Amino acid sequence: MLGKLGRWLGQWLEPRRARRAAVGAEQWARVEAGLPFLAFLDAAERRRLRELALRFLAQKQFHGAHGLRLTDDMLLAIALQACLPVLNIGLEAYRGWVGVVVYPGDFVIPRQEVDDAGVLHEYDDEVLGEAWEGGPVLLSWFADEDQPTGVNVVIHEFAHKLDMENGGVDGLPRLRAGMSRRAWADAFSAAYDEFCADVDSGAEPVIDPYGAEDPGEFFAVTSEAFFETPGALRGRFPAVYEQLAQFYGLNPAAGERGQAQASG
Repeated sequence: MLGKLGRWLGQWLEPRRARRAAVGAEQWARVEAGLPFLAFLDAAERRRLRELALRFLAQKQFHGAHGLRLTDDMLLAIALQACLPVLNIGLEAYRGWVGVVVYPGDFVIPRQEVDDAGVLHEYDDEVLGEAWEGGPVLLSWFADEDQPTGVNVVIHEFAHKLDMENGGVDGLPRLRAGMSRRAWADAFSAAYDEFCADVDSGAEPVIDPYGAEDPGEFFAVTSEAFFETPGALRGRFPAVYEQLAQFYGLNPAAGERGQAQASG
């Protein structure tokens, strides 16, 4: 059973004071300390993200797979990361589905594929997460010491959910008002070709090589990097960074630079 947060879920429409009381300042601080990439947010953005995370928890149904017990801290951490990409887009982008399934580490999904000769192949695919169109989001949860380096499964899978808003998973989400489809396509197409060439050559890429799988994965991986390592992404693919900054309505690299100057 979940603790007080679990008992509170579904009641976020109560007065704001009661909603905030569900999670104390100490718990927020503890959970956010494990998400250092949130540091670029100012105080007002941090408050809005917390409110959005509580609304998200109230709207979605969480399930722990393979006996995983979901704690309140785990729920808050997942919700904060899931809501970061839609902080300036809105939870409406996640409408139409309710399930979030969390596995203890990576997990296996049975696959079936038919090759060009019409032969059916069945295999087990070991994954860290998966987003289903119109269905749930599947996530892996790792202890801190087991967390894969440079990977943010939550942001990755919820970027796929945003991609699906526009139909399919092709790296072209529903763009915000005023954005140019041509500018987006030009930036991402050129960067994807360069990135695939980097991966093929054996060069050390600045983002997860999994992004070379297809344009949809490239969008999800660059979204991870946009929040986790924004300076590196902007340095290697500035046009992609600019498009993502417009899409998400955020500029993490500016905050990252400010933090470095403050600690210097």
